[in-house]
Amino acid sequence: MGMPMMRAAIGAVLAILSAPICGGALAQDWPTRPVTMIVPYAAGGPVDTVGRIMAQGLGEALGQQVIVENIAGGGGMTGANRVAKAAPDGYTFLLGGSATMTIVPAINGKKTPYNSLTDFEHVIQFADSSRVLITRKDFPASLLKEFATYAKEHHDTMQFGSAGAGSGMHLCAVLLNEAIGEKITHVPYRGSALALQDLLGGRIDFLCDQISTAVQQIRGGTVKPIATMALSRADVLPDLPTAKEQGFDLDCASLSAFSYPKGTPEAIVRKLAEATNRAVETAFVRERLGTLGVAVEPPERRAFGYYAAHMPGEVKRSAAVVKAAGLAAE
Repeated sequence: MGMPMMRAAIGAVLAILSAPICGGALAQDWPTRPVTMIVPYAAGGPVDTVGRIMAQGLGEALGQQVIVENIAGGGGMTGANRVAKAAPDGYTFLLGGSATMTIVPAINGKKTPYNSLTDFEHVIQFADSSRVLITRKDFPASLLKEFATYAKEHHDTMQFGSAGAGSGMHLCAVLLNEAIGEKITHVPYRGSALALQDLLGGRIDFLCDQISTAVQQIRGGTVKPIATMALSRADVLPDLPTAKEQGFDLDCASLSAFSYPKGTPEAIVRKLAEATNRAVETAFVRERLGTLGVAVEPPERRAFGYYAAHMPGEVKRSAAVVKAAGLAAE
């Protein structure tokens, strides 16, 4: 073997041997360019609002811009699948949570284009948002029992909206319908902002919206609040009783979390988790989320590995709820 060929062979071997080290170095240097956060719902909705607040906080924590990209459709499945199929290089992650990872897959079964347990590296859960039952402002009921009575008498003409079939808004309304013993017609939209627009216009009767979106409309008097759909009252709506206080055992809180495509290096996953923890501890992020009625998770629930470890149990629990509601795919 000539000297040039020997040098080339040695160089090739060294390149192979050093590949893991270079990969580790790339993870250590991450991020070196802007990072994209996929929000699987339309712009202007509650998840998008949380995402844009977090994008600013994460950008400061990471020292790189975090770009929000809205990919709506399929009750969140389209955007979640985009991340599941993305390159696992740390530059594309999902703002998901309860709907995209547990509820929607339970409803759609084998039609779900991704597997919540095997197609993602689940980074961290960082916030929790209650839902609230809101009606058009001229709705002839102010308490949940009055709402139930009215629904029994007008169920054939009433309509509720959601961010899409199988979305968290949809499932929460179905659980509400079961609790009051009536089946109300569902009108799915491509995002909660469009559903809210029709509620404001009086074209539908109610939504089970996230407080982060509903609170401003409630304060402005453009919708009527009926009940907080969580186990405790929200700090931003302290005078609005929970459904349970009004005699109905309902809890529709919505989790916010980040996930990467499967195979993303652990060093990068840890870095995003650490940056998220730094972001939610800043006064800016906490105050902005707080005004929306979004509560930052306690430190123990934000610990690295907590979200991933609890995912199988959440998937199982949501599947049972969806099956009980009669929404599971056959």
